[in-house]
Amino acid sequence: MTTLIGLSGSLRQASYNTALLRSAAGMMPEGSELVVETIRGIPLYDADLEASEGIPETVTALKDTIAAADGLLLVTPEYNNSIPGVFKNAIDWLSRPDSDIKRVFGNKPVAVIGASPGGFGTILSQNAWLPVLRTLKADFWSDGRLMVSRAGTVFNQDGSLTDQKIESQLRTFLEGFVAFARQRAPAAGA
Repeated sequence: MTTLIGLSGSLRQASYNTALLRSAAGMMPEGSELVVETIRGIPLYDADLEASEGIPETVTALKDTIAAADGLLLVTPEYNNSIPGVFKNAIDWLSRPDSDIKRVFGNKPVAVIGASPGGFGTILSQNAWLPVLRTLKADFWSDGRLMVSRAGTVFNQDGSLTDQKIESQLRTFLEGFVAFARQRAPAAGA
């Protein structure tokens, strides 16, 4: 079983990105699963807090979950043409201490998708993640892109995906990313 961890970069209850993540979890290819995790509860990064109290339990648990998974799917909103602060903050905590970066992110297959009410999807936010993922030495899957624009027209009131074209694109994206993660998975017993 190929296991991916999915994180939405929005805390908003009716988030299009969280809806996109839930939709993805429901249409994974056979032999794979997408476990939806959350960044909710991760405090603002503060080196003084880290020094005095250590890594928060919410962060430690999420780090362990990501480290054990075969891949990571970041579902990113776009705020002011870039990465949402709350999402970047979570990744900053997840990369602490520096010695844990390799365990959590090193060579980890990672893909980025996103949804936006605007007409350009999340192209600038997705591009802004590239240097972050490079710094963390993640194995970024660049063969597919999914930027859902005008998200208010592709989800219904309960957050279900209603646009067949977007659904087809999401399925294709997930098939490609799962194949990539499987290809990168360490050999059994290695």
